[in-house]
Amino acid sequence: MPKMKTNRAAAKRFKVSGSGRVRRSKAGANHMMQEKSRKRLRRLRKNDMVDSTLERRIKRLLPYG
Repeated sequence: MPKMKTNRAAAKRFKVSGSGRVRRSKAGANHMMQEKSRKRLRRLRKNDMVDSTLERRIKRLLPYG
């Protein structure tokens, strides 16, 4: 049986945390920053968790997950 390949696109976007949940970064932090408030930009720096309904799908793309 061959090894399962990692989906490279998913590997760049998601990481599995120590507790087994999937971490992702927040959207909207790439351009047009001057129009966004400082408070909003500060919030965008923090990581977020993937919704539990999508977790199983994403973990299937990451064989180490």
